[in-house]
Order: sequence, then structure tokens, then C-alpha cells
Amino acid sequence: MLKVILRRLVALIISLFLIASATFFLLAAVPGDALSAQTDKLPTAARKQVYRNTGLDKPVLQRYEITMTNMLHGDFGTSIADPGMTMHTVLKEKLPLSARLGLQQVLFGIPLGLLLGTLAAVYKNTWLDRSVTIVSLLLMSVPSLILALLLQSYFGGTLGWFPIIGWPEGSNLWLGGWSYTVLPTLAGGLGYIARYARLLKNSMLDVLSSDYVLTAKTKGLTGRRVVMNHVVRNAAIPIITSLPVTVAFSITGSVFVESIFVIPGIGQYFVQALTNRDVPIIMGETVLLAALYIVTLFITDLLYMAVDPRIKLYQN
Repeated sequence: MLKVILRRLVALIISLFLIASATFFLLAAVPGDALSAQTDKLPTAARKQVYRNTGLDKPVLQRYEITMTNMLHGDFGTSIADPGMTMHTVLKEKLPLSARLGLQQVLFGIPLGLLLGTLAAVYKNTWLDRSVTIVSLLLMSVPSLILALLLQSYFGGTLGWFPIIGWPEGSNLWLGGWSYTVLPTLAGGLGYIARYARLLKNSMLDVLSSDYVLTAKTKGLTGRRVVMNHVVRNAAIPIITSLPVTVAFSITGSVFVESIFVIPGIGQYFVQALTNRDVPIIMGETVLLAALYIVTLFITDLLYMAVDPRIKLYQN
């Protein structure tokens, strides 16, 4: 196990280095920068001084060397478009807002989706199965952006039941301001319901038709015991594949939902950084997302072995 962890740690470092390098050079290749719009009307001398202060006057390779050296020390630099803002500040002020939104969406959508998927598989070809299938297809075909706009327009605008913008902050960050969280939670959580209902249903149907399930039934086991003891555990592998990545990325922010409901989370701030060509923030958030993705893949591998000991990740 120690060899596996060390191997993954080396792969993580190399991957993050390559991703950060690719991100830097792609941003450098695009015409313009974070200061071009702000300094267009400044005198030439003042404009050069602003670029000198931010280091954008240096050659690309020199900026790359400085950026990567600082990144190795955990310093992505200060935001160019938003002076005083660093990745440490972003994680402290923005990430908790996105984390609450993501966790609420996951806790609402995934358990309900798994329940509906189980019922649809057990009661195959019934009205319940057809209803779950139709609703899942409908929810999966509607982008979260459109769904958020529809919820905001009807439940927030027409009916006026919930606020249409804003998010709890301060003392209400984690346990208050629930009315502000309902529509954003639904906008993201409904997609999880559809995805996991279809995923578990299809996986369970494959398991239900397997030989060992048929053998268990012929031995006289009740349908409930067959499902709980044989079907659910073996059908869980596709869920385990998706679940860690879903949770990790939900915590780092839902870009469309945060933008529609004006939630000042890390997802919305990333969009602003991309619009402003704010290299330090873009680099920091990109490396953060990449690290989360790689770590969750490793967690997924470990969960594979916990669910099915027959699965071996590495051969000695």
C-alpha cells in the first residue's frame, strides 16, 4: 500500500506540473492580458510602470520560471484584476459558500436518485419504472443553466416563494438562510437525481440477470434478501466510480448555478478570473481542481477494493 501511495504522489506532482505549465502557456498565447483594458487610457510611462509593478513586462519564459517557482512554495501570486486577493483568500472566503451549496445538492440529489433507481430496477416494467425513466430523461436533457433560470423565474419571480439571488454568509454561512439555498440546491440536485437513478437502475438490472442471483432465488431467498445481500453491493461499483468525483467537484462550485443566483462562491469567481485573464487566480483554481480530481481517482480505486476484494489495482 505504501508503494501505491508513493507512486500516486509522484504522479500527482508530475500531473500538476504539466497542467500548470499547459495552463500558463495557453493563457500567454491568447492576445491581451488582465491589464490591457485598465491601462488603455493611461499615458505610456504610467502604463509601462503598471506592467512593471505586476511583472507582466517580463518575457514569457521568465514569467513562467517565476510563476512555477512560486507555485512550488504554495504561492500563486496576487490577483491582477482584484488587488489584494490571493488563492489563500479565495479558499477562505469563497470555498465555504460553494462547499455548502455542493454538499446540499449532493445530500439532496444522490440519496433520492439511488432510492428511485433501486425501486425502478426492482419493479421493472411497472408504472414506477416508466415514471422514473421519463423523469430522469427529462432532467438529464435540461442543462442546469436552463433549469436554474426556470426555477428562479417561476418559484422566485412568479410565485415569490424564495429569494432569487444571494447566499447566506457570516453567522448564517452553514446553518442559516435556508430560503436562499432552496432554488440553487434544486437546480443542481435534480441533475444528480436523474444521473444516479439511471446509473443504479442499469447496474442493478445487469446484476439481477446474473447466475448467482438466479441461484439465490432458487434456494428460496426472499426478493428483499436477494436485493440487499447480493444485488446492491455488486451493483454499487459504478456508483463508487462516480461518487467521489461528484462530491469533490460539487464542493468546488457549480459555475452556472452560482452565476445565475449571484452566489459569491469559488465557481463564479473562477468565471470572473477567466473573463479578466487573471493568471494567478486561474492558475491557482486550475491546480486545485486538478489535484482534487487526481486524489478522488485514488480514493475511487481504494473503494473498488473495499467493495470487491477480487479487484487488484496493481500487480507486483
